[in-house]
Amino acid sequence: MLTDLDIEPFIAQKSSFDLLIDARSPNEYNESHIPNAQNFYALNDAEHQEVGTLYKQVSRNDAKILGARYICQNVAHHLQEIAKTYKIGSKIGIYCARGGLRSSSIAIILSHIGYQVYRLSGGYKNYRLHVLTYLENLPHHRFIVLGGNTGCGKSELLQTLQPSIDLEKLANHLGSSFGSIKGAQPSQKAFENILCEILCKIDPNALIFIEAESKRMGKLTLPALLHARMKESFRIEITAPLIQRVERILKDYHCITPLFFDQAMQMIAPYIKKSAKEAAMLAYEHHQLDEVAKILLVEYYDLVYKKPPHIDMVLENTEPNATIETLQALHVKLSNA
Repeated sequence: MLTDLDIEPFIAQKSSFDLLIDARSPNEYNESHIPNAQNFYALNDAEHQEVGTLYKQVSRNDAKILGARYICQNVAHHLQEIAKTYKIGSKIGIYCARGGLRSSSIAIILSHIGYQVYRLSGGYKNYRLHVLTYLENLPHHRFIVLGGNTGCGKSELLQTLQPSIDLEKLANHLGSSFGSIKGAQPSQKAFENILCEILCKIDPNALIFIEAESKRMGKLTLPALLHARMKESFRIEITAPLIQRVERILKDYHCITPLFFDQAMQMIAPYIKKSAKEAAMLAYEHHQLDEVAKILLVEYYDLVYKKPPHIDMVLENTEPNATIETLQALHVKLSNA
């Protein structure tokens, strides 16, 4: 069985698919894809480039024949992998760049074998239009925004609070000069895709816990409407004792390499006293990471942190369990208001 679906019914059925196939090339897939899709490509990167060049510069018919040859070879290999995990009759969603030859070629073969195949009309291009349209017309209006100085435990609180969105986790960035300590960030498209995926699962009328962030997080940009609504929302300033803040950020700082530390310190040089910078670098050389963290918190992060014009509540996060109980009670109160 092979059924072509437009984006809305495709999204509605996506959670029921046993397998979601991205039939594009690995480079296209790695740049961004529909969350939870697996890459069973019709053409690999080299083949995709070769066929595309032939199509544009020599002959469309020759390109189609060459593409078909490559697709047959690749599908023969993929079928072995798919059959190991997904029995005949399983529901499979599939898409390519624009819903053309690559996805239809694989879809036809899978459907003739006996799989239930649902192909996305318009392909990934159609999905991206869906994501951008959703984020530009965001139906969610109600947020509880957790702000506060670095190390106050906002991210830890979000891991327990529901519903919540951890933007730093999605962006793989801590939102500071040392923010890229977690490694490479996703592409802008990949970030928007997973953010949209999470938001779509949350009732538009629900109050959502979210951490206060600037519009840019490393190389990524928050959707404009989301950022605007966060600024207008109920704002809680989270505080915590310095010793606890130091302990929290040490969980991340322990893996900093000398090169990363030096580059980050050069970035913040215009915003920190020369004496404080030198003290931090000396402490790092002596492996005194707790002292490094303390200096950076007091002499850099706290000084550059700008509180918003309005704060609705200040909450001391000395005991996280008690903080969570307070926030959950507030959530119930505001939800019923």
